Amino acid sequence: MHHQSDVETMIAGLTVGLTRSAQESGMAKLTPIHREVARGMPIHPEQEIRVLSSTLLPGDVTPYHSHRYPVTVYMLDGTFTLELDGSEPVAIKAGEVFVEPSGVNMTGFNKGDVPARMVIFYVCAPDAPFADPVSGA
Repeated sequence: MHHQSDVETMIAGLTVGLTRSAQESGMAKLTPIHREVARGMPIHPEQEIRVLSSTLLPGDVTPYHSHRYPVTVYMLDGTFTLELDGSEPVAIKAGEVFVEPSGVNMTGFNKGDVPARMVIFYVCAPDAPFADPVSGA
């Protein structure tokens, strides 16, 4: 009986994700956009996956808030500036990804002159709020 090596198993797992292409090459290529190990993901028998879109117009500001679980932001257009407590501000530009940590208070801004459009990926406990406002702000 033949047993696959760990490397063969990993490669086999990757090819499952490839889609058939009409091109002569036969396979469409997967392009990794971002990989990051995160802490604070939900540990429950079930998790809810949310994909949200958000647009901040020039001058828009989010409430002062935190998230119970990490939030992944993928910028489509413009620049989204995040000010996280205890850190320097981070400017996330079109095509970039930023993972907002859980349990950190933050405010987001569009300090540019064009709309900041993003797609947000959030894995949470079912029915958990997306954000918790920070009281007294």
